[in-house]
Amino acid sequence: MPRLFIRVSGRVQGIGFRYFVRRLAQEYNFTGWVRNCPDGSVEMEVQFPGDRSAGEVFLNRLKKEHPDALIASVEKKEIPEVSGEKGFGIKTTYGVW
Repeated sequence: MPRLFIRVSGRVQGIGFRYFVRRLAQEYNFTGWVRNCPDGSVEMEVQFPGDRSAGEVFLNRLKKEHPDALIASVEKKEIPEVSGEKGFGIKTTYGVW
């Protein structure tokens, strides 16, 4: 299963972007997490089953579908998969939910 680390910069905090990412990931049955960063970006790890085209569709939707986001850049890199992971969560300073 491919897994991507993704960092999105621009206007992506304070607009419900993490919740949008979680909903989108759950729609595709992806696992992983998303969190805000101190520099104003949002980072995530997304693991998806099957072929890589599902990941590309996810990335395209991520860039275009949130009505209030202004995406300046999206960085991505493939990272090792996490076996046994269940669901997709939002990381906060208090844990994952």
